Amino acid sequence: MHLRSHLGDVVGETRRKLRLSQEELAFEAGLHRTSVSHIERGLKSPTVDTLGKIASALATTPSQLLAEAERRTQDKAKKR
Repeated sequence: MHLRSHLGDVVGETRRKLRLSQEELAFEAGLHRTSVSHIERGLKSPTVDTLGKIASALATTPSQLLAEAERRTQDKAKKR
């Protein structure tokens, strides 16, 4: 898995912990639901501004989301 895929996983897991739908997260972040879906599935990389909006809607920071995604990417690489 790549960093982009892990970031999508982190965003999706965080969203679900807050019991938000993709549509609710998109609304709170000022994005379209399909954008959130593409990010969560690792199909698109969010811009810095978009990641900031998502993080704010998830009551976290972009750096926290990225740090967790990076940790997962490194853990995966170590297991190879």
